[in-house]
Amino acid sequence: MTAPSPVSARATISATESTPSAPQTTVREAVLDLLRAFGMTTIFGNPGSTELPLFLDFPDDFEYVLGLQEAVVVGMADGYAQAKRNAAFVNLHSAAGVGNAMGNIFTAHKNRTPMVITAGQQARSILPFDPFLFSNQATELPKPYVKWSCEPARAEDVPLAIARAYYIAMQEPQGPVLVSVPADDWARTCEPVAPRVVSSVVRPDAAVLATIAHKLDAAQRPAFVIGAAVDRSGAWDEVLQLAERHNAAVFVAPMSGRCGFPEDHRLFSGFLPAMREKIVSLLNGHDVVFALGAPAFTYHVEGFGPHLPEGAELVQLIDDPSIAAWAPVGTSAVGNIKAGVRDLLDLSQPAQRDLPPLRVPAPRAEPTPVMSAAFALQTLAEVRDAHSIIVEESPSARPVMHRYLPMLHSETFYTMCSGGLGHSMPAAVGVALAKPDQKIIALIGDGSAMYSIQALWTAARLRLPITFIIINNRRYAALQEFASTFGFKPEDPLVGTALPDLDFIALARGHAMRGVRVEDPATLHDVLREALASPEPILVDIQVG
Repeated sequence: MTAPSPVSARATISATESTPSAPQTTVREAVLDLLRAFGMTTIFGNPGSTELPLFLDFPDDFEYVLGLQEAVVVGMADGYAQAKRNAAFVNLHSAAGVGNAMGNIFTAHKNRTPMVITAGQQARSILPFDPFLFSNQATELPKPYVKWSCEPARAEDVPLAIARAYYIAMQEPQGPVLVSVPADDWARTCEPVAPRVVSSVVRPDAAVLATIAHKLDAAQRPAFVIGAAVDRSGAWDEVLQLAERHNAAVFVAPMSGRCGFPEDHRLFSGFLPAMREKIVSLLNGHDVVFALGAPAFTYHVEGFGPHLPEGAELVQLIDDPSIAAWAPVGTSAVGNIKAGVRDLLDLSQPAQRDLPPLRVPAPRAEPTPVMSAAFALQTLAEVRDAHSIIVEESPSARPVMHRYLPMLHSETFYTMCSGGLGHSMPAAVGVALAKPDQKIIALIGDGSAMYSIQALWTAARLRLPITFIIINNRRYAALQEFASTFGFKPEDPLVGTALPDLDFIALARGHAMRGVRVEDPATLHDVLREALASPEPILVDIQVG
């Protein structure tokens, strides 16, 4: 090998010097700039040591919403993301924080809530020594309840991982993702990452939609089963129009976490339970069942026999291909609900049909010495504005709510699709942050409230005008009602279901919030009217039998 001549050496040096260097920034600044571009300037967290470097010189245009436990943090972010229709940004503490949050991460997965979760990790230089408070398999811990998880191989790759996480979280079916970030990554230099436009909507296959339209047009007595994806996709008006065109009986799918149809409408036929035989019974007489934005079907207990009434055919429009894959029968179109329903409106031209039978109204609940949940919810329905938002988690009172507290407008009802408790009390805080001009009513059971009672502190500290209503029956009533399914007789003792001596007024006071207890049905109307008018959060403990 010969040495380069002085001329060629000078040319090499000159070429190197003339190459412009890429602009540099810190990982922290690159991520903050991305979050600004994505409209994610509210951060939900409960900080630990490994998260502190993110918050050095915390910018004025960001808001940090503190939750007093990680499950509360994720619950608040879930409500916020659903109400904002954009991913929420969550910051958790290493393995312990993610572990505390897993119940509500599972619920976010079931709710299809877009959420970018960052979890702190110990510094890269000490990871080989199993340091205190590190996460041994950070990307595996939240699985299978995140769509994607990553711990970038280099600090410089953190902004790209955050960008990818956002795009994946927002793609339908939406859901949470997780990025583990070592503590020393935030101060490292990197190249900035520009935000991109990434489509999150897939249009359903036209040929499959044409098949569904043909089956609906040919039906004699169609039934729609509406799920949470209808309201998630903003398809309320289109679904209403399609149901009216077909004069279809409309049911709400089992365990739906959103409202998708006005429950005072002439076509509304009620709620399907999560039991195979009862679903078949309620759908009896319908020849085409259209599961719209819903699984077909969600079951809670073992069942037997057919999934549909004899002679009925199933068609489905769903945004999740995995749900379409496990549907036991029928034809399924996969894609965005709103886009699919709009196409069905263009394709459907049914003949005139008779209206389905009217739903039998619930008998009026009357006051009794020990107040009933029906009377309490009937009174709430009479007092509240129909456009106020109900965030509910009272499993034993939910069937009563279905009869006495109808949801009439889009985006006025949120609950958990998972069945996991501890979601809705903090979710009410998130919804209130996202929709500051609307009244938020958190309708929570006494047992459910104790899973995430710390949410009261955040609501009080931020002075959010939420009315927390505790339906207090002093027990896990849903379990007592469910016991007969497993062979319990009414006289059999059921251990672990009594909840005596919980003082919710003291708990509210301990979280800097005013509370009032109601036992007399005669006073409930006035108490609720005053509570709903309160400009600050308030807790109403309603004692029911």
